[in-house]
Amino acid sequence: MHTGPARAVGTPLTALALVVAVFALVLGGAGAAFAHAGLSGSDPADGAVLKAAPQYVTLTFTESVSFSEDSLRVLSPQNERVNPRPARHVDGKDNTARVELSGKLPQGTYTVAWRVVSADGHPISGAFVFSNGKPSETAAVVATGSPDDTAVGRLYGVFRYVAYSGLALLVGAAAFVLVCWREAARVRPVRRLLVLGWVALTASTVALLLLRGPYETAGRLTSAFDPAQLGRTLTGRPGGALVARLVLLAAAAVSLRWVARRTADRTGLGGRLRWAGALFASALAVTWAAAEHASAGIQVALAVPVAVLHLLAMGVWLGGLITLLLLLRRRGSDGQEIPASAIGRFSALAFNAVAVLVATGVYQSWRQVGSWEALSTTAYGKTLLVKIAAVVLVLCAASFSRRWTARLGHEASPATATATAALMPAVSAPERVRVAQGVGAPTPAAGQEPGGAAEAPAGDGPGDTAEAPRFEADAYRRGLRRMVTAEAVLGVVVLVVTTVLTGTQPSRAAGERVAVASAAEPQAQVVTVPFDMGTANHQGTVQITLTPGRVGENTVEAVVYTPDGGLATVPELRLSLTQDALGIGPLDAKLKNLKGYWAAYDLRLPMPGVWTLNITVRTTDIDQVTVRDTVRITSLPG
Repeated sequence: MHTGPARAVGTPLTALALVVAVFALVLGGAGAAFAHAGLSGSDPADGAVLKAAPQYVTLTFTESVSFSEDSLRVLSPQNERVNPRPARHVDGKDNTARVELSGKLPQGTYTVAWRVVSADGHPISGAFVFSNGKPSETAAVVATGSPDDTAVGRLYGVFRYVAYSGLALLVGAAAFVLVCWREAARVRPVRRLLVLGWVALTASTVALLLLRGPYETAGRLTSAFDPAQLGRTLTGRPGGALVARLVLLAAAAVSLRWVARRTADRTGLGGRLRWAGALFASALAVTWAAAEHASAGIQVALAVPVAVLHLLAMGVWLGGLITLLLLLRRRGSDGQEIPASAIGRFSALAFNAVAVLVATGVYQSWRQVGSWEALSTTAYGKTLLVKIAAVVLVLCAASFSRRWTARLGHEASPATATATAALMPAVSAPERVRVAQGVGAPTPAAGQEPGGAAEAPAGDGPGDTAEAPRFEADAYRRGLRRMVTAEAVLGVVVLVVTTVLTGTQPSRAAGERVAVASAAEPQAQVVTVPFDMGTANHQGTVQITLTPGRVGENTVEAVVYTPDGGLATVPELRLSLTQDALGIGPLDAKLKNLKGYWAAYDLRLPMPGVWTLNITVRTTDIDQVTVRDTVRITSLPG
């Protein structure tokens, strides 16, 4: 990045304008996609009332899922499990789960509770009911709420934060040393930062590997050390990615010790070390991308490398900022400070990293959000808005940081030239005595010894000309240190929000699950018909509800109301349906008195169209009235 003032002012505004333009383009024309599995169907369906007990319960999801022995449980009205064997995929289809039920099920309402792991590594759960013969009260208790709202889930989330932080520190500090200032490797705080990043990433990876099993199955914290559960974790994709990360970290520790021991005083290996570091960092980032949001949904072949670039850019920028901040605050006993040229190189590196962050972030936002409406109506969209606001603040802080960097660079250039000239001995000059010279001191006059006294105008002594530039350089460093601190704090906020996003259901998947739920939920046709109750000025109403109001089997419920809206008890209520256009009917619904309302659970309607309801209400032993109305029956969906 150029460090001139004009570029420093213009670049953030240009980048921000590009972000807005690309957001408008990609979010405005987004299509459908999936990430985080959603339940797309079940057999029996939610709320179904069956004539005979089913042999299996089958679930279908929007993407491939994995499950454990207790992932799918079918509970009787007495809260007893009626599926003796664990779930299996149907005909090798990874997006299905099926359990076989016990031979004979008594009548009543059964509860199906499920918890599976979607292809992006996040557990999802839910429950629904169906009835065998007729509905009944049920004692089944199913846990509700987010799968992450458990002790194990919260602890797992904490270690995910630690893992991202360790990656940022390790990658950022290493990039600063290899690209910006090799001498930083000799600075103790920087070495400690590298060690801290490696330790944080290694420890959090071990913890995530142990917690993965109980996190997927909603088990107890003590089950983290269960060998059988750990074995299942190691065979899954998330567990495999964590193991690969540990292997990479172990290899990195050995390699770095070997490199430090054998190449401490050698030169010419900078390019090799940079390539090796880039390869190692990319491999680390792949262990995230291959097991989270990027690994499921549309355009996986593109989404995975984009996610890798996003993670690397985040680490280079944020970890590098923290490294720079440590160096700016350091004043060693030798008085050595980070040179302005190193700050300028990091300024260029950070600008490129932020550009990559913005570009890859826009693509990921399009892939996971999908519409403008989702930004304000889903948890993922709202969290993304917070991240966008934080990124905008980061761009503003970065623009001020680059201004201070440019000023410091302009001040350092003359000082560097002066120091170089002072250290070059003249060929024919007599032996000279070397003296200390402040950074920014003026070049000695021709024929004057570097340490000799020079005549100066009154009121303009040597101390005045040497200290003024030094004072300005210190002021620039203080200003840069303040802005880098602000930028680093905002960067930590961006990192925290990013970690939250990786554990939040993407807006596209949330919208798809809502659509699936709406389609699967039985729709009801409700008809309210007034009738004469046989008493002067007393007119009641009968409400008929057909669920789902489609061709095939329907549930019918009928309630009689008094003129003042209260429930009315009648001796008899009959309902028949006819379709005059096709000459079908009458079909007797065979309503049964269920003490408060009348119902039938096996009315089958063979054809779509407008059906006539013939309702006969007997109000006394000798009085009855027949009323009619119509209802439109639709065909089956799809």
